[in-house]
Amino acid sequence: MARVRVLDIRERQPGRAAADAAHELASRLPRLVLESRRVAASLAHGIHGRRRAGPGESFWQFRPFVTGEPASRIDWRRSARDDRLYVREREWEAAHSVHFWIDRSPSMGFASELALAPKVDRALVLGFALADAFVEAGERVGLLGALHPRASRRIVELFAQALATDAKGLVSDLPPEASLALLDEAVIISDFLTPLASLRTSVEGLSQRGARGHLVMIVDPVEETFPFSGQATLEDVEDGARLRIGDAASWGADYRMRIAAHREGVSEIARRRGWTLTIHRTDRPASEAALRVVSLVQAARAGGALARAEG
Repeated sequence: MARVRVLDIRERQPGRAAADAAHELASRLPRLVLESRRVAASLAHGIHGRRRAGPGESFWQFRPFVTGEPASRIDWRRSARDDRLYVREREWEAAHSVHFWIDRSPSMGFASELALAPKVDRALVLGFALADAFVEAGERVGLLGALHPRASRRIVELFAQALATDAKGLVSDLPPEASLALLDEAVIISDFLTPLASLRTSVEGLSQRGARGHLVMIVDPVEETFPFSGQATLEDVEDGARLRIGDAASWGADYRMRIAAHREGVSEIARRRGWTLTIHRTDRPASEAALRVVSLVQAARAGGALARAEG
């Protein structure tokens, strides 16, 4: 009889699970830090940092006037030199704060034979790599509930140290309560296998002052397809509950339907707050998700800067 279960890297004797989890995480962190450095290097040409348009004092560049923009933004002196209208763009000088949260709850320990890494390892690599890239671009970066935003070149090591000593993060599948500032940004990395109502409350709390955010959903390929057949036992590592089922294949269609509905619910929560959702499978390179998140962050900021300038 097959057993269909999450491979929880923290499953040990009762009372020792948290200590064992922290020890195992600490032992893997050096390797994950090195892997994240390689991913961050691939982002060097994909992120442009703070040198972008915004309501600062320093001149950045001229660009062609776009129909619909306020005429007051036209630089008539530059426009008089040829037959086109130009706008004098200024550099956005205020560094933003990017707040990360990385899910390390039991469900994140799952790793099927099709995956390149457990979900938690991939989440950590993505978080470290993105933090490193944003700091290199001149941003302040922090960990929700564990590390205040800062622009340190040692941000990856600081993240690793903070996570290694954060026991609460080993059992929580949602970020701590916080209200981020208007220009701040949140990057939440998780499998989001949590009740939609709880996730909605968390996202609304983080964004209630207008902060933007990005959800990065980490998915094992087996979790999408449920490719099992024959007798099986389903096991929930969150509470230890087990369910013995007959023909696992007969569960497949209903399982996939429920997963699709849950994913659409997560997507709707993001859309309602103007956030983005990135779905990353652990059989794909981490750099793919990292590059997508970088592009989404830059697109959101460009849109926000233009809206504030026009306002």
